[in-house]
Amino acid sequence: MWRSVLAFLFVSAPALGSPVLIKAAHLVDGVSDRPRDGVAVVVDGDKIVALGAAADLAAKNPGAKVIDLGNATLLPGMIDAHTHVFLNDDVGPGVYDAILLKQSAPYRAIEAAANARTALMYGFTALRDLETEGAMYADVDVKVAITRGVVPGPRLQVATRAFAPTGMYPLRGYNWELELPIGVQTIDGPEQARKAVREQVGFGADWIKFYADHGVYEGKPDRPVRSVVNFTPVEAAAIVDEAHRLGVKVAAHANGWDGIDSALRAGVDSIEHGQGITDDLATRMVAQNVSWCPSMMAYQYAIKKLGSDPRSWMAQHHKAAVARAFKRGVKIAFGTDAGAFPWSMNPAAEAKLMVDAGMPPMAVIRSVTSVAAALLDPLCKPGAKGCAKSELGEIAPGKHADLIAVSGDPIKDITELERVTWVMKAGVVWKTPAP
Repeated sequence: MWRSVLAFLFVSAPALGSPVLIKAAHLVDGVSDRPRDGVAVVVDGDKIVALGAAADLAAKNPGAKVIDLGNATLLPGMIDAHTHVFLNDDVGPGVYDAILLKQSAPYRAIEAAANARTALMYGFTALRDLETEGAMYADVDVKVAITRGVVPGPRLQVATRAFAPTGMYPLRGYNWELELPIGVQTIDGPEQARKAVREQVGFGADWIKFYADHGVYEGKPDRPVRSVVNFTPVEAAAIVDEAHRLGVKVAAHANGWDGIDSALRAGVDSIEHGQGITDDLATRMVAQNVSWCPSMMAYQYAIKKLGSDPRSWMAQHHKAAVARAFKRGVKIAFGTDAGAFPWSMNPAAEAKLMVDAGMPPMAVIRSVTSVAAALLDPLCKPGAKGCAKSELGEIAPGKHADLIAVSGDPIKDITELERVTWVMKAGVVWKTPAP
């Protein structure tokens, strides 16, 4: 029996053969302002090779295998640019501590692989996973296993361990005589910062992440969110400078105004959470080409689970910050902090929160496709030659064949993204509509 169970868990979906003609009544390409009707896509191997009128492509590809999705809407595979596959709900007294104290890194890697598969079935064909929370470099192993076809899952970019200074990240508050695990790599001073960046990149980090501020926030619904900054300007600048020197982008956890300001001064590439974004900070983010992952879903979940969270007023700031940032042209990349809430909850529900905050449905679709894909692009210095751009997040010839379909119209009802019926990643179909 166990052999059959293992085969079910780890066998790859069969290849379709080439070429494949995919037809659907409607198509949203991830970049345009309007959907298209009556078009089809031709996939050869793991790439999209043609996009055009369905009748024309059928005539030009008479031997192609046909996948007819009927009245469905075809979209690029979704991208969640802020996840934690090594977590599966860390909200509540003692929950995070128990994860680090009672779960081994091998166990957590197995759970991470299962969570990655769940994400793929939801329609997420790529994730940026922003640190293992104490599981060291095991995210690199999960990424390698997915890439080699050992386990199914989305494309992964990983941030390995993340950084915080001494005393500013759990586990904390225990007997000082005990040597306990910590959910990040602790660093102090610019030289330690540079060495740690080199170590993480050397072990396979695609991104460097640091905690620009920590969980002491001040404010009220009518006042800016303020926070305590973790790193000195010299330390933060050293992290970013060394990462960029090695060709790796940097993400900063920053909730309050002070943390966001500090991260922007250091030159980061993305802000995570960002409830304290003001008009001035949004303007600076646009000028510096800094993306933002709001992750509203995680905070809504925490407030609901904890019941009487004294910082629930931050949710009001979060919603207002999204409207403010979108109005000023900040690149809002879809990111949910999945793992902070259980993977049984579909991260695509973040899309409804973004619409409720004032973003048009098509802008949200671009956020979860082409905008998130641009964030995952490699670091390209001005004037650099041969610097590849992402092949994700758009339905166009030359792009990766990462596609999803929903039964309804996501422009009329953004929650359709929570009901993905068909998933293709790299030209391989992983999910089909239920019979």
